[in-house]
Amino acid sequence: MKKLLALIAALALVLTCAAASAEPVTLTYAEVNPLDTIVGKIATDFKAKVEELSGGEVIIDVQASGVLGSEAQILDGILSGGTTVDISRISAFALTSYGCGKATLLSIPYTFASREHFWNFAGSDLAQEFLAEPQQMGLPLRGLMYGEEGFRHFFFKNEVTDISSLNGLKIRVSEDPIMTGMVKALGANPTVVSFTELYSALQTGVCDGAEQPIANYKSNAFPEVAPYLMLDGHTLGAVQVVITDAAWAKLNEQQQGWIMEAAKYASEQNAAGVQAAEDKVLEELKASGVTVIDVPDKSAWQAAVADVAAIKSATAAYADLYQQILDMQ
Repeated sequence: MKKLLALIAALALVLTCAAASAEPVTLTYAEVNPLDTIVGKIATDFKAKVEELSGGEVIIDVQASGVLGSEAQILDGILSGGTTVDISRISAFALTSYGCGKATLLSIPYTFASREHFWNFAGSDLAQEFLAEPQQMGLPLRGLMYGEEGFRHFFFKNEVTDISSLNGLKIRVSEDPIMTGMVKALGANPTVVSFTELYSALQTGVCDGAEQPIANYKSNAFPEVAPYLMLDGHTLGAVQVVITDAAWAKLNEQQQGWIMEAAKYASEQNAAGVQAAEDKVLEELKASGVTVIDVPDKSAWQAAVADVAAIKSATAAYADLYQQILDMQ
């Protein structure tokens, strides 16, 4: 019996030493914006919670400020089999060009009447269905959570007063048919420019304006070259965090559980803090000399974009789902 007990103790010691010497799993998290933005805080909250829950067994290496490329470049790399990025924060509608049609609904202008409306959606079973869409489409990634970075607004190099000021202006857009259609419907000329090149495009006159959530507008120094901010709030900046199948497969079941718990935590932190963070940034912008143009009545904007073909096509294709989202306000 003593020999058996000694053997068991020796085996336990070996297992303990093996576990202690095991290398932690490190996952690279890509973020296009700086860490001092609302979406940057999602990354830091997620990192902190994963490492706390895992006791350092899982490490999140956050690479911010676009050092690993734009959202499109990151997604192209992931979907072509690249392994540089394991986790990424992307715009909620970024996967539409890869066949995820449901995600298109989140980019329809004036869908979300308020921040509360969005979070009603984000906390629903329907949101989980949307997060599962990449897997259902056969893409090698899965959604972990939703978040938001505030409503998106237009900003300009030169003075603007109302919707008519957009006529003929070159407005930066991503390669998205809904955004392109919206800008055209508002009388402007959509101009495709990479986000990482937007500052210089505004500086040199390639673009007359662009659109971003308030915090991203400030953190990327756009007020230096485009100091007129129009609060039209055309789209809520819904985002999601995705993880690649290859990264998910590196994790055991317990580690996957930590990732999901940390995602829930980061999403809740985002929901709790985004309004105050946005309000603070807006006051800082006003104090720094940015001209802020309020748009209390959005009816003219809504009417202008109502007949955009890409919008009508998207809402018709998923009419029941879209109505469910609208009903959540």
